[in-house]
Amino acid sequence: MTGLPESPRKIPLARQAVRNGCSLIFLLTFLATFYRRYWLDAYDPYKCNALLSQGHWLDPSIEPYSTRPFQKWQPPGCMLHEYTGKDIQSCMGGQRIVYIGDSTTRQLFWASARKLNMTAADGKMRQAGKHEDLTFEQGDVMIDFIWDPFLNSSTLRGELLSYLSDGLQDNTDTFGKAGLVTVGGGLWYARNFGSDSLDQFKDSIDYLAPLLGYKRGDVGTLYSPPGTRRREEGHHVYVTPVQIPLYDVLSPVRTSSLTPAKINPMNEYLYNASKTKGVKVVWSHSLMTLDSENAYEESGLHVIENVSSRRVDVLLNMRCNAELSLSQGYPFDKTCCSAYEREAASGVRTLLLLIFTAPIIIGLWIHNLRRIRAILCHELTQSFGILALALLYCFVADRTQLFNKVQKHFAHQEFFTMCATVFALGVFSIRRSPVASSPRRLLLVKDQSADQPFLSRDQTDEWKGWMQFVILIYHYTGASSILWIYQLIRVLVASYLFMTGFGHTVFFLRKQDYSFKRSASVLVRVNLISCLLPYVMGTDYLFYYFAPLVSFWYMVVYLTMRINHSRNVSLSFLLGKIATSAAMVTISIKCSTPFEKTFLLVKYTCGTTWDVQEWRFRLQLDGYIVYVGMLAAILYIKVSEMLNAQRFAPKERIGFVRRHWTKIRVFSILLALMVPPSFWIFCRSFTDKFVYNRWVPYVSPVPILSFIILRNSNRYFRNYYSSALAWLGRCSLETFTLQYHIWLAADTKGLLSLGLFGREPTHIDGRHQDFIILTVVFLYISWLTADATVSTTKWIIDPKGAKISLVVEAVARAESKDHDDGFTMDQSQAARHLVRLSRRTAHRFYRLWMEKLGVRLVSILLPMWILNLLNVG
Repeated sequence: MTGLPESPRKIPLARQAVRNGCSLIFLLTFLATFYRRYWLDAYDPYKCNALLSQGHWLDPSIEPYSTRPFQKWQPPGCMLHEYTGKDIQSCMGGQRIVYIGDSTTRQLFWASARKLNMTAADGKMRQAGKHEDLTFEQGDVMIDFIWDPFLNSSTLRGELLSYLSDGLQDNTDTFGKAGLVTVGGGLWYARNFGSDSLDQFKDSIDYLAPLLGYKRGDVGTLYSPPGTRRREEGHHVYVTPVQIPLYDVLSPVRTSSLTPAKINPMNEYLYNASKTKGVKVVWSHSLMTLDSENAYEESGLHVIENVSSRRVDVLLNMRCNAELSLSQGYPFDKTCCSAYEREAASGVRTLLLLIFTAPIIIGLWIHNLRRIRAILCHELTQSFGILALALLYCFVADRTQLFNKVQKHFAHQEFFTMCATVFALGVFSIRRSPVASSPRRLLLVKDQSADQPFLSRDQTDEWKGWMQFVILIYHYTGASSILWIYQLIRVLVASYLFMTGFGHTVFFLRKQDYSFKRSASVLVRVNLISCLLPYVMGTDYLFYYFAPLVSFWYMVVYLTMRINHSRNVSLSFLLGKIATSAAMVTISIKCSTPFEKTFLLVKYTCGTTWDVQEWRFRLQLDGYIVYVGMLAAILYIKVSEMLNAQRFAPKERIGFVRRHWTKIRVFSILLALMVPPSFWIFCRSFTDKFVYNRWVPYVSPVPILSFIILRNSNRYFRNYYSSALAWLGRCSLETFTLQYHIWLAADTKGLLSLGLFGREPTHIDGRHQDFIILTVVFLYISWLTADATVSTTKWIIDPKGAKISLVVEAVARAESKDHDDGFTMDQSQAARHLVRLSRRTAHRFYRLWMEKLGVRLVSILLPMWILNLLNVG
């Protein structure tokens, strides 16, 4: 096409081959997951049956009578939410939870009461009798236990009839009918009826079956979308299987009556009733004690508190997940028996808005469809497509049921294996840095082309890369509960902010560029993905805290260096500004008024709510490391000037530094070598992370400064770097942000899973296969998104410097020679005039867009503001 530029620059063959391979893996993964969701899992799309009937422990016990294990029960393909008293109040407020049965069912009653108020429940438990009805009230929730071990009382039948009746039937002055009914028994038949126990048990179940079962097609069954349930709808009457005791430790009296020959047939009959009569039997309760001797108390009959608590969680997840997911918003970690309908609708609205807006904009620019191909094959248009693909993939992965979501579980072996793999990858990809990878210089060397500067670009990219790998592993394995790992991660996060203070201060002192254009470029690059994701995912900007954190500290550095910047040559003046800035920011963080007022203003003017306490916590953790980075940058500049001052007679300070530079280096290295073991001993003195958090702002600079001294201690360390780690460092911002939804799941609370491996109920493998495949896809999407973000930022900041301007101008020139408006002679002059007027208006706007950065930013921020006010996303 005449006058149009060529297609995007050619990509190296190796790079293109890697992209093609990753694209193929991504496509096959998506197709396989689609097949699994809509074919293999079509019978249980919302994981209700999986929650009810399957699962395994991620943390089984190896010590008898331990209270620490049995915390994480994993149903296939979804995450069991651990309910708190607040969650129960939100779901069951004004309703009753009813348990009916024997002592095993009574354990569920006490476990529920402890969730509402542990202290009150424990006090009442000590006073309660064994064989009597019980009631526990907390707030506007009532929990009832009806002692009926034979499951044949009139009270039981009356409760079920009341539950199934239309409308709300008040049983008390405050509480309506039951919102959740659980029935369980059978052991008393085995103890008291001998060989006739099975027949008696069958009679009880048959008598209650019409009230216990559900009909296929009823609202709230296992097969209907849980998100469509209203508060009063759904059949939430559940039957627990007969408790299988730990036969070997039963008392002699119980051993003679509680035998497998009696109990197993009862459970078999319940299984048949669940298939033929629609009785909802919670088989996962039995699986929780299968081959788990330590799940039982010393009696061998009842289970420990953690197991009974997870059993209650299964019931509450069945009852409440759909309702709370619709009402509470993110994090969407209630993935069992729940749908994403509201979130899906919101995300789809935003995506449709973006999709339908793009053709309108293109249509304003060009009206000849034959020339659209020139735009579509352009690098910038491809960048827009990649960003849209990344957002869509985040939405599909974490806001639909297409991918499974599973719980995190920390295992030392897994953590160290991942770290060792990264270490090996880093070692085997060590390369010599190309010449002049950074304009910064610290040491005066004879052959400058053979030596790299202090904290060269390759070195900082590598630093970001290995830190990002460790942080990703930390998030994936759920290692936040391990204190020493948490302490390490806090230092790594502080290291990123150190580089923010160091790098920008060096830039301002060297370049003296305080322009609006430069600041806009930094902020757009850092915040582009973090600003787009909330509209698609239903989250908020501060949820992706790293980009806001870096943006805040960049503005602090900018304002500190910008104010009266002509006097920055004065060291005393510069240090005074930094001290004043540190004092003002610290006061703002410590005082409640500034951020509360600011966030309140944002709420009422922009229609978004931010968590001020979480924001203050993030700022406090690293309140001084940015200033340490600024001071290190100033020291670097000054020492560099001293060592390179050849033309001038050395002043006293310069002469001292140059004469004793070798001694200073050796002393610094020796001191840095002492820091790692000393810091480790210091960290070991803490017993919890909350105390350590108070020390982090003051101690984190020490290991960071130690690292950079050792990393630059000789020319060999400076001149070599790991290319694999540096590659990840160059897209570390995207990996940190996108991990929330396409590697982790449920807004970081769980892990994404394909659900293709280990589909048997008792099979727990497949985690490693999921990790390998989804990690490749995750890094691939992050890599593409990083390149697309850079291209998009360049176009927003300087469209004249981007190739897209050449495309549009070429199209405009071609159109100026082509006066065919596309209308026939029969069409009205008014239509011709309207089209010409719209084109002239679009052309004027385009010229204004190209010339004014402020116009470009306003035209981006204005739709975002409108979407916020419309509460989209």
